[in-house]
Amino acid sequence: MPKTRGRAGHKKGGWNGAKGETLASDDDLSEVFSHYSSASETTSVPEEGNETVDEQMAQEEAEDKLKECIDNTMDKRAKTRLNALESLKLAFSSKILSDFLVERRVTLSDCLERCLKKGKGEEQAIAATVTALLCIQLGSCKEGEDVFKILKSVLINIFTDKSTSLAARHSCATALGMCCYIAANEAEDLASCLTCLESVFSASYIKGDGSVPSHNSQTQVLHCNALQSWSLLVTICPPSKIQKFLENHLPKLPGLLCSDNVTLRIAAGEAIALLFELARKTDQEFLYEGTDQLCEKLKALATDSNKYRAKTDRRKQRSIFRDVMRSIEDGECLEETIKFGIECLYIDSWVRRRTYDAFKEILGSGVRHHLQHNELLRDIFELGPPLMLDAAAIRANKISRFEKHLYNSAAFKARTKARNKVRDKRADVL
Repeated sequence: MPKTRGRAGHKKGGWNGAKGETLASDDDLSEVFSHYSSASETTSVPEEGNETVDEQMAQEEAEDKLKECIDNTMDKRAKTRLNALESLKLAFSSKILSDFLVERRVTLSDCLERCLKKGKGEEQAIAATVTALLCIQLGSCKEGEDVFKILKSVLINIFTDKSTSLAARHSCATALGMCCYIAANEAEDLASCLTCLESVFSASYIKGDGSVPSHNSQTQVLHCNALQSWSLLVTICPPSKIQKFLENHLPKLPGLLCSDNVTLRIAAGEAIALLFELARKTDQEFLYEGTDQLCEKLKALATDSNKYRAKTDRRKQRSIFRDVMRSIEDGECLEETIKFGIECLYIDSWVRRRTYDAFKEILGSGVRHHLQHNELLRDIFELGPPLMLDAAAIRANKISRFEKHLYNSAAFKARTKARNKVRDKRADVL
């Protein structure tokens, strides 16, 4: 994993809560970062001194806003803290700020710990997401490990506390999996997080008498998040652990395919495909006794046409379970290409798909920017060091609007011809 390098110290900004102060809103930060981004993209030659100065000024302005947001997370007013956390979430997901954050990791850790312990519901949920984003920014170096050690117990306490709001527990489940995946340096940390996640989603397993547990929709979402985080951590487990998971969970996971929650069904199907893939990596002759019954369930879900399910849910479910069934029967994984900038990321295994989906869930639309510039993600997905491109190279690789129009027109005509042929065949059959 890449190590995050520090930078010369910055003077810390203060905020005393006086009435005359203004808060850094999402609009303020987004405007600053968009200006900073455009300035950095347009600078291509050293002689353009004015643009370089503009870029530096924009960066300083953005850092001042971030300092103010960090201070505001300690404010007495819940609304102020909430706005500050939202701004930090936007900034961390849209830009690479590791040099700025590495010197403030202790302060940020204390602020986030306070928000997680003292805050309620929504504040805890956003603070957990910001914690995961902070680990993504710092990477797997010592600084990231320190943040995880400070906040791990807090995340686990909220996640396992049934009296806490479900929204906070949802976010803590996702954050716990991501932070452990990035920053856990000891086998005990990985084992404890896996056990904690298992203890929650296993409540959806079929009971000993064969009955299906009944949970409300929000609890099912919690179990889904826990299962997805558990699956993410399984991808970095040693082969000896995989064997235990196959014995303990593979016989029980198919029971989750009967859940009335589509996201939990899909998470269970992907987890099953992931376990099969990891088992075959260590043993090419791996055989599971219940494969025939499992494939029957998967086929039913891949061809499900029940009208009581939402149309979008049926479509998504059929697509996913066709891939899962193909993977279990033939050992194949559907390949997917993610384009970002002038590069591509190839998803050709369930391990890479689970990892990419986890980062995408937390980073949102900023995942492509992080794939381009974040050393942690580039190391995880084996993309090599970040590419250093000037504005001329970027423009040379961009497709003009006219070329896009021609391509879309040609694709539309080809698609129309193909559909017409299918319609003609259907007419012949009728």
